[in-house]
Amino acid sequence: MFEKVRDVIVDTLGCEAEAVTREATLTEDLGLDSIDAVELNIALEDALGAAISDEALKEMKTVGDRLLPGEGRLRGGAP
Repeated sequence: MFEKVRDVIVDTLGCEAEAVTREATLTEDLGLDSIDAVELNIALEDALGAAISDEALKEMKTVGDRLLPGEGRLRGGAP
């Protein structure tokens, strides 16, 4: 699951795959801005088939926040 999320982030933000770690912050480390956030959210929903609520999206600060530890699914997405 991490690899799929990483690939979507790389494709959407144009960053290097090596920069996308679970600990990488979306805004500071990867340069995510508000427009990128919308595009990334749509891309992840399309790629993974899970919706992300606005509330959950606001809480996501790192790449790892996009995943539920040990469950391999998006936070806020359908089980």
